[in-house]
Amino acid sequence: MLTEAVDSFLSGDVDVGKALLRDYIKATVGFETLSRQINKPSKSLHRMLSPSGNPGAHNFFEILSCLQNNEGLELVVTARHHSDTGLCDTAL
Repeated sequence: MLTEAVDSFLSGDVDVGKALLRDYIKATVGFETLSRQINKPSKSLHRMLSPSGNPGAHNFFEILSCLQNNEGLELVVTARHHSDTGLCDTAL
């Protein structure tokens, strides 16, 4: 689910990314524990990841780093060209 959340953010679907990240946090570490681990109030985390919230890059990557550490994961981004995915570039 964490990978799906990050994939959504990277593809530009921020609302889905935030929803998946909220669900992931609830299902794993919980907001209270995460807030202690990154030294941010739980209410602030809830606001950042709410549908109208905006976590900002620093907070987003701090949350993501903590979640990866908790799970013993390292997420890696791989670049590929549109032609690799079957998408075609169209000139306007």
